[in-house]
Formats: sequence, C-alpha cells, structure tokens
Amino acid sequence: MISGTAPTSRKARSKPLLVWALAVALVSSFLVLAAPAAPPAQAVSGSDFRPGNIISDANFYTQNAMSEAGIQSFLDAKIGSCNNSLCLNVLRVDTPTTTLSFGTCSTYVGAANESAARLIYKVQQACSISAKVILVTLQKEQGLVTSKAPTAAILRKALGQGCPDTAQCDSAYYGFFIQVFSGARQLAWYGNSEGSHTSIKVGQQNAVRLHPNAGCGSSNVLIENRATASLYYYTPYQPNAAALNNLGGSGDACSSYGNRNFWVYYNNWFGSTQASAAPVGNFDAISATAGRVNVRGWAFDFDTQDSIAIHAYSGSTMVGGWIANGTRTDVQGVYPSRGPLTGFNQTLAINPGSRQICLHAINDGAGGNTALGCKTVTVPSTAPVGWFDSATATSTGVAVRGWALDPTTATSTSVHVYVDGAFSAGFAAGNTRSDVGSMYPALGSQHGFSSTITLNAGRHSVCAYALNVAGSQSTSLGCRSVTVAGPAAAVARGNLDSVTATPTGANLAGWAFDTSTTASTDVHVYADGRFASGFRASGTRTDVQAVYPNQGSQHGFNQSIALSSGRHSVCAYALTASGSSSTSLGCRSISVASSAPRGHLDSVQGVSGGAQVRGWSLDPTTAASTDVHVYADGQFSSGFSATVSRTDVAGVFPGLGANHGFDSLIALAPGSHRVCVFGLNSTRSASVDLGCSTVTTR
Repeated sequence: MISGTAPTSRKARSKPLLVWALAVALVSSFLVLAAPAAPPAQAVSGSDFRPGNIISDANFYTQNAMSEAGIQSFLDAKIGSCNNSLCLNVLRVDTPTTTLSFGTCSTYVGAANESAARLIYKVQQACSISAKVILVTLQKEQGLVTSKAPTAAILRKALGQGCPDTAQCDSAYYGFFIQVFSGARQLAWYGNSEGSHTSIKVGQQNAVRLHPNAGCGSSNVLIENRATASLYYYTPYQPNAAALNNLGGSGDACSSYGNRNFWVYYNNWFGSTQASAAPVGNFDAISATAGRVNVRGWAFDFDTQDSIAIHAYSGSTMVGGWIANGTRTDVQGVYPSRGPLTGFNQTLAINPGSRQICLHAINDGAGGNTALGCKTVTVPSTAPVGWFDSATATSTGVAVRGWALDPTTATSTSVHVYVDGAFSAGFAAGNTRSDVGSMYPALGSQHGFSSTITLNAGRHSVCAYALNVAGSQSTSLGCRSVTVAGPAAAVARGNLDSVTATPTGANLAGWAFDTSTTASTDVHVYADGRFASGFRASGTRTDVQAVYPNQGSQHGFNQSIALSSGRHSVCAYALTASGSSSTSLGCRSISVASSAPRGHLDSVQGVSGGAQVRGWSLDPTTAASTDVHVYADGQFSSGFSATVSRTDVAGVFPGLGANHGFDSLIALAPGSHRVCVFGLNSTRSASVDLGCSTVTTR
C-alpha cells in the first residue's frame, strides 16, 4: 500500500508526495522546451482558450472515455515503430495490487506483464479520470505519447509525481505504474470538494498567476468547474497573450505553457474540451396488453447525477414522458460512478393496432438528446366483446340473455339495453358462463347476463350493448324484435334540435313532452353511453304548442352539460311522466377542446445576473398568448407572457398563430439554482410543468 498525507493547502508541502504539483508546473508550465512543445493547433486558436473552463467535468471525470483497445490503437498511431522497449505502445510492466491511502481511487488489482494501454485503462476505471486526460498529461509532461526512444529516467517520472521543485524526485515514486496511478489519484483528489485545497474556489474569482516570477503578474479568473480547478492545482499558471498567440511554440519571458499545451493537445487529439456528453441508455423491452404498452430500459447523462427524462413517441406524436429513476443495480455495475436510479418500467395508454414506439433520452444541459431506439408491438383492442343470445317476450315485457366482457380485466362489466331506440335497463354481466370462461381463460367465467325488462304492449326492437369496465367504450351485441301483449302506454315525444360544444362541455337545445299530460317532462342525456345529466323540459316553446295545441308550451330545454376534452357521442331521451319509458330525441357527435396548456422548456442557461429561460407555451383553445411562471429554488421568481414569435410552434398548431414563445432573463443571485418553468392556460385554471434545470449564475 502506498501511504501519504493529504496536504492542507497548496503552499504547505512538507513531503515529496505533496510537492509534486508545483514541480510539474515548473517543468511543464514555463519552460516550453523542457518538455516537447505542443503540436500546431489545426482547429483552434488562442482566442478560443477559456481560462475559467479549460475542460468540462464530463470530459475530465469519466471511467469510460476510452477502451483498452482504443488506447492501444491510439498509442500505435502516435508512436509507430519504436526504437527500444520503453515506448508506451510496446511497454510491459508488472503491476502490484495497490490501495492509495487518501483520495478517491479504488484499489488497483495488479497483474504480471501488463501493457501501458491496459494500465492506463485500469487507472481510468479506478480513479474516474478520463484516459484522454491521462494521455494528454503524459505528453505535456514528458512527451511520452509520441516518443520513439524514451529513456528509463524519463519513464520513471512520467507524470512528475513526487518530484518537488526544491529537491530531487522521491525514489518511492519512481516507475511508470506508480507515476500514472498516484498522478491520476492526485487529479481526482484535487477535484474532490471535500478533500482538496480551498485556495482555488469553483464559482468564484481566483487570482491566477501568469508565471512563477511574481513580477509577471496575475489576473482574476472565474473558475467554472472542478476539472479546471484541478488543472490549476496541478499547474498553477495561466498562459498569457504571447503564449496564446503562438500555440505551437514560445511566447515571451512571462509565458507559461502547461495548461495551454494540455488544452491544445486535447483539442487536436480528441476534439473540443467542452464537448458535452450526450445521454446513454438502452430500450430493453416492450410488451402490450389491451390498450396499454409497457416499455423498459435505462438511461443517464454524464453531465448530471440527477435522473433524466425519457420521452416516448408513436410516429410524430409524443405519447408519454417520465423520469428514469428506477433502481438498476446492473447498470450501476457497468457504470460504478453512477447511482442506481437510472431505470424505467413505464406503462403507456396506446390505441389498439400495430404501433412503433420510439424512446429518447433527454439531454441535461448542452448537447443533444439520445435516441434509445424504436420497437414495434401490436396493441390489443380495449373494446368490449360479447353476444346477445336471445330476447324472449313475456306477459309483461322481455327476458334478455347473453354475455359480455372487457378484454383488459376479469372484472364483470355492464350491459345496457335499449328498447325502440331508448335506454331501458342496465345491469352487470356477472353470471357464470363456463363456455365464455373456456374461450377467455385469463378472464374467468363471470360474464353472463340474464334479466327481465318490463315493456308496454306492442312490438319492440330490443338492442343490447356491452360497456367496458371504465364505461368509456361500448360494443353493440345486436338487436332482437319482440311483441308484448297489453294496453299501449303513454309515449314521450320530442326533438334534439342542436348540440353545441362549449369550453367545458356541450349545450343541448330541443323539446320533449309526454302525450298523456300537459305537465313538463324529464330529459336524460347520455355521453358516450353513460348517463351525463337529467333535467326538466320546462322552457317556453310556442312553436311546439302551435303544432301540438293540447300540450301547452312549457316543453323546451336549453341546457349545458360538463364533458371532458375530446370527441363525444351525446344522446338525449325524453321520459314519460311516470318514468316507465323513454323516447330517443337523437344523438350528435361533438369535439370538446382541451384547455390544458401545452409547451416545452427548450433551455435554462446561467448568465450574468441570472438565468435565461427559453421555450414555448400555449392554450390549445385560443390563439391568444398565455402566461408563464418561473420558480427558483421552490419560490415564485417571475411571470411573463409567451409572446415571442415561434414559427416552428405555429407549424405544429397552425390554427393558433406563432406568438407563443418566450426568451426571458430571470434575475437571480450568483450561485447554483434549481429553476422550474410552468405554462398556464388562458384562464389560469390549469398549468403544465415545462421542466426544471439546475444552473449556475454569475
């Protein structure tokens, strides 16, 4: 085991292990020729260098930046033919099982004759420091990634670990293995806010010198992340303008090069240091039951420790959204730095038929979303099924018999019987039918019905309908004609003049009366086969009286009923005064618009003075702009109207215009904030959660 005491500050370095960082700074930061110079930058310029954010945390702290094979291929490409056995692409070393006494690295399990690529890969896994960062650091310190003839003296101090600026290198840290492992540990430890020094503070201005010579001066740098703070602990100098103006060579007497060279090598070899990691995950499986689809999988974003959102689409229509926060210890086993809350097992309501479901992991912060893939499944119908066995006339009415069930549940469902077009009776199909149970073994046998309905004398059409358990769908089981003996009874008459959709439901207008009396009678309204409302037809209708002068005029109705948004079948029935029979006044199909707001939070970006929120929100029942409310850290922060023109939104909602976007600055104190945005409908009676994001303001 390698032991060592964690330093209390960057200045107090009493042991060789704890003074190596300044030595690295002196060797690699201002003596540009002491280590091989960075190659000319092909895709970057000095103006692109950000002293406060040299590299993102996502690119710096990761266990899976490169595979072992990828590291080996990279070294082979950089070195080619080696002039001795010490080049990193051919180097072999015996490694001991090692646990470092402080820091955040796990135990390194040693083995005989390990390649440099395998050693670097295993250190990447143990310390959660990107292999790309290790390779770049090996190059900027000793030029080892491109050297065709390294010496043992260079190799044994590969990362400068244990090499103070005031003394010779500590021989306890000689050797390629301990250099890479303890050096990566040092980088990981510097990024640990609980264990690292406090002289460089993330999120605050820090005076960073340009050169070890104090006369060269310093300037304040706002350190934006842990990775950049770690690099400054490692090499405590920033490049001046002269160094940045000549990325492949020397600057002036006050130039330092360590952090510049790190940035240039990384950009030239691996792309932008600021590239944000897209989410990763998998769409594991899909299954379907009647009207339902279940999807299972996992996803997370390297940019955040929070669980991320998953969006589901069927074609171009979003059919669901949720947070992947289910426990997946198998995923955590592959990605140990992640917590276990990355899974999802979600059920969606989907229309019957063949459906392709596509899942997307929603990126947190900069970058794009990740498509987790598409799977096709056949969704069984939720419509009830059954059979109308018989309708037999009795002396007082009709006896009906048959069966009905809801394919989504073993629970007994309901049957409604209509006589001569008017609702007559409703009852549960709960009788035992073993023949039905044999056809639907998973649903049991309690689905039969047998009932007697009282009817007036005469010939009647008797129709039966099966309802699903929720009462949202019905299926005709057929009609039968029967003749019932006996005196004719009173008959209800009337007409459903109109059914008009309203913001909250429908308005019905018409008239009805009982032929046996001048008194006002009752009207019952059914929506989608279920009773919705009852009222008395007592309004004045002189036009009806003109046609039926003996019935009086108090038989009109103009009544509103409440309905949910969507398409509905609305039917009205006039009852006789005794309530013993009814007459259909007619049915209409209408669509009730939903006033539930819709929208999307495109981005929340921390800026100077607060957070910039962008997105769109609208009420689907009106083209008028609606309000957006913003909460910061659980408290209301700001409200404004979504009036910015968004032609992309107008393309999706062509009847509502384009003025539904927002792009607003929310004033916040500097620091980290949880910002949540909500869209309101036009009456402020409903709201939708557009999303939340954690940002750092300055």
